[in-house]
This record gives sequence, structure tokens and C-alpha cells, in this order.
Amino acid sequence: MKVKSKKQIIMENKLTYTEAIAELETIVEEIENEDISVDDLSEKVKRASELIRLCKTKLTKTEQEVNEVLKEIEGTD
Repeated sequence: MKVKSKKQIIMENKLTYTEAIAELETIVEEIENEDISVDDLSEKVKRASELIRLCKTKLTKTEQEVNEVLKEIEGTD
């Protein structure tokens, strides 16, 4: 397994959910349209996996934050 550099980790943390989804859509489109070489396929699939993980993390974090706000609102009634 390839170890991520500090720069890669920082870049991924700055990537927004919307940007990650857009990149994922591009990768999927390339794969579906066979616009990608077999040589690049493995790297694209790995990148897609990283983007999916990033999106899942952001969604989970957002859900937790929303739930906390809702609990606070319910507590002030």
C-alpha cells in the first residue's frame, strides 16, 4: 500500500465535498466511456476510493454536527 505524503493529506483535507464529488463523477465517466487506458485504470480506481472515503467522512462529520445543533435546539425549548 502506498503511503500518502504530508502534502497529499493536506490537499485532501482542503478538498470540498462538492469538488470531491465532481472529481468522482469525472472518473466514473472516463471509466464508463472507456476514455481511460488500462494502465491508468488502477490509479483512477485508487483515487476514486480515496474520494469516496473523504466524502463519507465529511458526510458523517456533518451529520454529527447537525445532530448536535438539533439537540441544543431541543434543549432550549
